[in-house]
Amino acid sequence: MIDISDKQISKRVACAQGEVVFSPKAFKILLKQGSPKGNVLETAKIAGIMAAKHTPSIIPLCHPLSLEKISVNFEMLKSKNTVKVKSEVLCSGKTGVEMEALSAVSAACLTIYDMMKFTGQAITISGIKLLHKSGGKSGVYQR
Repeated sequence: MIDISDKQISKRVACAQGEVVFSPKAFKILLKQGSPKGNVLETAKIAGIMAAKHTPSIIPLCHPLSLEKISVNFEMLKSKNTVKVKSEVLCSGKTGVEMEALSAVSAACLTIYDMMKFTGQAITISGIKLLHKSGGKSGVYQR
């Protein structure tokens, strides 16, 4: 890990996004029936929150952070048979929370895939990206 001991504590915010794309038939099943495993979006939300909290355990050189906010939200894009997943992570610290926001989105997308794979494996996860970051010396990034 890099040395962050001389960095100043500041409010750090990061937002990320990803998409889970289904066949029209599978998307209808998601909307009408859900999964036999349980509530898809609530489970994916919890998975995303857990992933953000455990990012240093899965990304080897990430610093452990005291996270102060983690949100995971979903938007159903019916015309595209897609679930858009967004996360926001916040902390007051010496290093950014981009990896935590990206981990949250990734885990939420993977959970949706896992819970809906009974409809077929033609599900696609795509577009995982950082949308925004602020705090620290490097300033604001906005996609």
